[in-house]
Amino acid sequence: MITRRTDHNAAQHAAPAYATSPAPGSVPPGVPPGFDVAGQPGFSPAPPPPAKRSWFARHKILTGILALIAVVVLANIFGGGGEDRDTPAPAGATAEPATGGDPAPVEPAGEPEPEPAQEEPAAQTAGIGTPVRDGKFEFTVTGLETGVAQVGNEFLNEKAQGQFVLVHITVTNIGDQAQIFLDSNNTLVDTAGREHSANSSAGIYLEDNDVWLNEINPGNSVTGTVVFDIPADAVPASLQLHDSMFSGGVTVSLAQ
Repeated sequence: MITRRTDHNAAQHAAPAYATSPAPGSVPPGVPPGFDVAGQPGFSPAPPPPAKRSWFARHKILTGILALIAVVVLANIFGGGGEDRDTPAPAGATAEPATGGDPAPVEPAGEPEPEPAQEEPAAQTAGIGTPVRDGKFEFTVTGLETGVAQVGNEFLNEKAQGQFVLVHITVTNIGDQAQIFLDSNNTLVDTAGREHSANSSAGIYLEDNDVWLNEINPGNSVTGTVVFDIPADAVPASLQLHDSMFSGGVTVSLAQ
């Protein structure tokens, strides 16, 4: 009798039978907590939790953008290092010393000094024997007489108030129309700067004088003498010739 009770108690505590083997690490249903898969008292490990995906795996596009930004930043940091490039100094600035220490002060570039103005050569004045032109006339002074006291002959003459200056001249019409030459349109200037007009009445007493009043056709020339009555101590310096009263005029030097 005692043997049967023992077998009966053993049967109650025996592990239930299963048709199939449970999966590794799993606990069959009906097994109370604290018992293993065989129904024996002991620790039964809980199934491992499902593995979680990392943040970078779940955000692949954003991860790629951040990686590209990081590459650019690193390239700028390591590629931009080294010695500074030399910067050209402004014009007129003082270069920094090669050795250590404070740099030399940079002086502002001043304005360039103006070059001295070159004097224009004075216009050369034509002299005796040189043809000059004004308007429609070309003039050539061929000779000069000074200190003449009287002009004309013993019957018809005129005496000088001071001295007569006789300017021998040839006048040519270089225009295409007739032009009148008047000796009174011309002026003699002495070395003191005084201007003297021609003495037309004295010019009449000179023989073969065609320039005191004459109309000259195009291409023709006349030769004669323009008479000036100037002080006895005056010295002729130049002659101003004009083709008319309002022309610009041309100057001939009378220096001998």
